[in-house]
Amino acid sequence: MTKLIPARLSALLQCKRGVTAMEYGLIAAFIAVAIIGGLTLLGGNLNTFLNTIAANFAAPV
Repeated sequence: MTKLIPARLSALLQCKRGVTAMEYGLIAAFIAVAIIGGLTLLGGNLNTFLNTIAANFAAPV
């Protein structure tokens, strides 16, 4: 049992698949934070812009 833990730990450290998946996860998280931050900063202006466009459309008769 005591030899099993170091062997598995060594195999885990040599495996690169988990590291790559973790890097992609971090990249996705940073992109999500950037999108949320950008939308938060531009949210008010974007809302005003879209409402102006919507007001220029005539209602269907």
